[in-house]
Amino acid sequence: MMDRSFLYRLLETVSVSGLEEANQYNALEFGRTFAHRQSVDAAGNAVSIVNPDAEVRVLLTGHMDEIGFRVTCIGEDGMVHVQRAGGVRPSLYVGSPMQIIHEVKNGEGTERRKICGVGVVNQDLLKKTEMKDKDLLIDIGASSREEAESCVSIGDAVCADTVVRELLNDHFTCRALDDKTGAFVVLEAAKLAAQRGATCGIYAHTATGEETTGRGAYFAASKIKPDCAVIVDVTWASDYPGTEPGDTGKIVLGKGPVLCHSGMVNKRLNEALEEIAREKGIPVQYEVAGGETSTDGDTVLMTGNGVPVVLVSIPLRYMHSSVEVANWKDLENAIELIAGLILRMHAGFDYCPLKI
Repeated sequence: MMDRSFLYRLLETVSVSGLEEANQYNALEFGRTFAHRQSVDAAGNAVSIVNPDAEVRVLLTGHMDEIGFRVTCIGEDGMVHVQRAGGVRPSLYVGSPMQIIHEVKNGEGTERRKICGVGVVNQDLLKKTEMKDKDLLIDIGASSREEAESCVSIGDAVCADTVVRELLNDHFTCRALDDKTGAFVVLEAAKLAAQRGATCGIYAHTATGEETTGRGAYFAASKIKPDCAVIVDVTWASDYPGTEPGDTGKIVLGKGPVLCHSGMVNKRLNEALEEIAREKGIPVQYEVAGGETSTDGDTVLMTGNGVPVVLVSIPLRYMHSSVEVANWKDLENAIELIAGLILRMHAGFDYCPLKI
């Protein structure tokens, strides 16, 4: 049974790209419930490992960073200026509750302080058709630069101030479902496969920097040198007004995880997932990526001598906003599907689609 409260904790802990450490500690704490070994690295990755001495290594990757902003400077009037971190749309934050995470070093570690604010609203901003990150100002109530600097520093993380809300039909909403749902699925799938007696090496990796640099995926895959990798990310649902199913595929919340038809994805791994889905009665959906997948899979694929990858995606409405919507059943089915694949991974698995 997946631990919904753990995903709540990941979502409540801000981890804007480049500042993921607090949530990586959450991942490591959860990983200790099943891992035989854990590792971290200079990129800030956290990896929980099952069967570290096994011949076959399967990398599971979901990224822990979220889109947001970072403080660039503070005006004389106390207003906070920001720069984007990842694919944010600044216009969505005008008039929105915001939070700044200010970290303070002390003798026992790092204390995180939440500073509340709002995205400034004025007529000029509302009239802009193309709003840039430099146009967005955060009002924390300070009356001067000196007062603001007493609680905010250059480089601090900034994002929407939202909480998890449960909706009808097992839907739920929050910011940063991209890709904390994927990180959650990775850890839960590794735990489930371990409980069911998996014999391959399982490397449950919560990646840093996917939204900005891809640094986490490159560091982890280069070090682990996996035989294959399962990438867990989100994908665009097409079941709400203004979307077009003909673009990449018809994707509906609650109808199952999404497999990807793409030249970047290994066909034999896709076929294995399809077989598992049929046997277990797990619903799956399909999307098409004509080129790159815009996930960490694109980075992992190109490391070392090349790594066969497969992409399992969580359907998501309103991606890269503070009101993303997903469905709990899709997460549960993704966990079952990936755990099933892990249990089948062995030294003789043939990744090659050709025969000679």
